[in-house]
Amino acid sequence: MKRHLERELAKIRKKILSLSAMVEGNIEKAILSLTRHEIKLAQEVIESDHEIDHFEVEIEEDCLKILALYQPAAIDLRYVVGILKMNNDLERMGDLAVNIAERSAYLADKKGTKLFLDFTQMGEKTIAMVKKALDSLIKMDATMAREVCAADDEVDEMNRKILLLIQDYIEKNPHEVKILIHLLLVSRHLERIADQATNIAEDVIYMIEGVIIRHRAEDYTRHD
Repeated sequence: MKRHLERELAKIRKKILSLSAMVEGNIEKAILSLTRHEIKLAQEVIESDHEIDHFEVEIEEDCLKILALYQPAAIDLRYVVGILKMNNDLERMGDLAVNIAERSAYLADKKGTKLFLDFTQMGEKTIAMVKKALDSLIKMDATMAREVCAADDEVDEMNRKILLLIQDYIEKNPHEVKILIHLLLVSRHLERIADQATNIAEDVIYMIEGVIIRHRAEDYTRHD
């Protein structure tokens, strides 16, 4: 029985890593489509989202089968529960990448606004968090996962500054409100991707240590 369980756990690990790579690739493409005004990249992200959705359902079914057939305990149970939660976060990140791609496609030929927002830094910070969160899963590294959690405040602050800038600009240029809302949503989507990366990092810590650190900021920087 134990051997069968180990085989099934290895399968879902392989699948979650494949899903992670797909989602990470789509996020990178969505951000590049935004910063480089490349509609083709945006279309690729939108068209490939159904693959991520299909994969997410498959992984969930596999996890539920493991829980029903093998009734894992202790660290194995934490691992399956962690994968289930992570699976949902990855699918949501894929949806947010699509949202950014859709905004990018709209904004690509709407360069008339005088407000210039460069999302390069925020995009780079967000994708770095995603990469590190997924690396922490691959390496099962709680220290790396905590670094992701601690970095989330920086992206939150970038989002806050963009919000204030757009609010001020809308008051002076109400005729450009439609474009500005798209810019605001891009910032919000990036901030939400960073939140999802943080969720994954928290799930990695749960898998390794059996500790739920959600809502406990003091644990983000703890090193055992």
